[in-house]
Amino acid sequence: MEIGEKLKEARLEKDLSLDSVQETTKIQKRYLMAIEEGNFHILPGKFYAKAFIKEYAAAVGLDPNELLEEYREEIPQTEEESTAQYTRIQRSRKENASTKSPAVFSFLPTIIVVVLVIGIVFAAWYFYKEAISKDSAGPVDKPDDNEIIYEPDDNKQNGKTADDNTADDSADEEQSDNTNDESNTPEPKLTVVEKGTGASPESTLELENAGDEIKITLESDGNTYLGMENGDGKSYYAQELSADNSPQEFDVSDDERIYLNIGNAPDLKITINGVELEYPADPQENVHQKLWINLSPPE
Repeated sequence: MEIGEKLKEARLEKDLSLDSVQETTKIQKRYLMAIEEGNFHILPGKFYAKAFIKEYAAAVGLDPNELLEEYREEIPQTEEESTAQYTRIQRSRKENASTKSPAVFSFLPTIIVVVLVIGIVFAAWYFYKEAISKDSAGPVDKPDDNEIIYEPDDNKQNGKTADDNTADDSADEEQSDNTNDESNTPEPKLTVVEKGTGASPESTLELENAGDEIKITLESDGNTYLGMENGDGKSYYAQELSADNSPQEFDVSDDERIYLNIGNAPDLKITINGVELEYPADPQENVHQKLWINLSPPE
């Protein structure tokens, strides 16, 4: 029995329709049918096959990890290619490092000698200059006790009175207070309230110091399915997001919560009011993730 047939059989045993599985997993019905029929080429990419099968298996009561291990030869794989490429890059870096290190160490004694010579020359020039300045300094004549020294009033020469100077000082203090108030404005910050677990973790985050206006920017440098809605079920986005139609920006100032269903987390960058979101679960290990973001923290 193929993996698609086993998933379909488990669904029918639980008396579940494709529509109900779609509602549970947030995976489009046509992709669920493709998995049951073994048409993995219909999915958006090879990396979706593993994530979608895990979600489907959990929805129909099967163990996702055991299922993937049993049918791993049938599911499109991409990890081996990535591992081979990573190994080649690491080997290349080590070879480059081994060839560059001896050359750097061979020049190190020469650099030290040059620095020492420059330091000695600078010290000699400094002490020579000090000696010349002491020799050229003559005796200072003391002023006659009966001599009257007139010191002009700087304020009068500049056309300012004492009251003018007081007004200028007050203005400077007011400007300094305004600057301090602006600098004390707290920056927005995202904190993790609850980290999800399992094949498709569902985590909760909280946006602090959000301000009156809240904007979410979603950007993908690859290809990912994305569903976004608020706490009342209003849908903002429910389709594939790619580099061609990125970025997408949404004003969610009137919402208290935002829900994100992400099909390929490594390819999706989420920014809220200029703060980039860090996934609570490792996106390389958990490709499919669900996020709740509290925009108005409970009192």
